[in-house]
Amino acid sequence: MESIGLISGNNRFPFLVAQEIKKRGNRVVCIALKEEANPELERICDKIYWLSVGKFQKIIDVLKNENVKTIIMAGQVKHSIIYSAISMDWRAIKVMGSLVNKKADTILKTIANEFEKDGMHLIPSHVYLTSLLAPKGLISGKKLSSDESKDIEFGYKIAKAVAGFDIGQTVVVKDKSVLAVESIEGTDECIKRAYKLGGENSVVVKVAKPNQDFRFDVPVIGTNTIDILKENKVRAIAIETGVTLMLNKDEIIEKAKRAGVTILGI
Repeated sequence: MESIGLISGNNRFPFLVAQEIKKRGNRVVCIALKEEANPELERICDKIYWLSVGKFQKIIDVLKNENVKTIIMAGQVKHSIIYSAISMDWRAIKVMGSLVNKKADTILKTIANEFEKDGMHLIPSHVYLTSLLAPKGLISGKKLSSDESKDIEFGYKIAKAVAGFDIGQTVVVKDKSVLAVESIEGTDECIKRAYKLGGENSVVVKVAKPNQDFRFDVPVIGTNTIDILKENKVRAIAIETGVTLMLNKDEIIEKAKRAGVTILGI
């Protein structure tokens, strides 16, 4: 039995990863980030430690003491936390001081390198969940009109360009006009902002970054995503096939049908 380290942010993603690790006969040692993680993780993890994202040396010490060699990061950790008044230990301060910029990729790659220095290997967060990756084509809902399909084609090019600059991975489009681009606020707030600006019947396009590092950054949609789309009267969401995880996949598909939202794998 191998001890797998799970560093947990928010949403249901960490639960699914923990379940799959245990199904394969391994032990889950969870670092539940105080700022983000769900207390219900206590029920599924073999060991759980509640630590602040700023206590980097403590996180490393705990994982080493538990004989963890393999780590998975799962669940969102809001980028805005780095601008909040969290208390950092000496190693976190050292890591932050070494950054050439504070883009998400830069921060996380630096953290991954620090784990490697201590003999721990970070693996892609979707390794255990390949069955939940989005397929190509119509996934749920009604077929799109010609104009809607053109909006998605237009939005895909914009989203890929924006993602390439590590700004965000989602854009909202209507009538070949970009209503909103995701930034530090996250996908949900981007969609809400687009509705305020452009009203109903927009389309959302969510992609992976070019050369995305899947060790710590996988595009994800969940049932809450469908709630946000419905509340903001979005017509469709296009997600990149083979790289976007659909958490609670069957439930997402059924919920989207009831909400009148089309999901398309592109």
